[in-house]
Amino acid sequence: MSAHNHDPNHAAPVESTTGRLVLTIMLNFIITVAELVGGIISGSLSLIADALHNFSDGVAVIITYAALKLKSRKKSYRHTFGLKRAEILAAVINSSVLVVISLYLFYEAVQRFTEPQPVAGGLMTTVATIGLIANVIGTLLLRRDSQKSINIKAAYLHLFSDAVSSVGVVLGGIAIHFWHIYWIDPSLTVAIGLYILKASYQILMQAVHILMEGAPPDISLQDIQHHFEAVPEVIDIHHVHIWTVGEDDVHLEAHVNIKDMSISESGVLRQKLEQMLKDSFEINHITLQFECDECEDVGIIDEKKNC
Repeated sequence: MSAHNHDPNHAAPVESTTGRLVLTIMLNFIITVAELVGGIISGSLSLIADALHNFSDGVAVIITYAALKLKSRKKSYRHTFGLKRAEILAAVINSSVLVVISLYLFYEAVQRFTEPQPVAGGLMTTVATIGLIANVIGTLLLRRDSQKSINIKAAYLHLFSDAVSSVGVVLGGIAIHFWHIYWIDPSLTVAIGLYILKASYQILMQAVHILMEGAPPDISLQDIQHHFEAVPEVIDIHHVHIWTVGEDDVHLEAHVNIKDMSISESGVLRQKLEQMLKDSFEINHITLQFECDECEDVGIIDEKKNC
């Protein structure tokens, strides 16, 4: 007997989120132009790097916006899960772009170390300060929603890391203006690149894990097995599959070997097991196949499937 349990999608309200995303996009493209022009005039590589990062922020937020719109579309015969994974795909794209940008910044920084160039520290500081203000505003706009979505978290990380890098550029501009320490410009570029690389790699691995249908890291299959087999009517649980379709949308399917009982009794047992999965593991889409000694040589996963 199979049983299916579907919970409604508890996604954050789309309209208020997309409004903040649009404002963030505008802020990022404005500051990109300002920093790019300022970086070229002042000769500051770290300011140009910050401008490129801001540009990637704007593109990242556009991708985030598009993914939110796709996620809100209803299920169809061609996409029976809907387009929930658009957000995960957007996170992969955004974090991958950040990795590429980091590698480019390292290359440019090495060039500056070998061929130092004078930098106008005063202009660098002024433009970077304007960029810092814009990045702080954008970060605050997305901070709340970043706790609910890996997609928005990736965009938020873009903005937060750019705010951090802007602080570094401001301090570097001050050092260059007053003490003519020109090597600090490529040094800041390397530091910014390392920070971006570390944070983007973590998001990329998390998103790829979801796309590869990996089990949620905070849920243990062994714990699920122990919970099931502690129920008197259950003999064992096997052929368990658990994966995430979209954020906060965890699916589980499994074979449950139970003692011989009537269909009505098994219905009560099914409801009990489903409620246990919801309460203990926050799994919201459950498919249980009840059987009575039908499979042989089975384990919790399909290592020796024989049924």
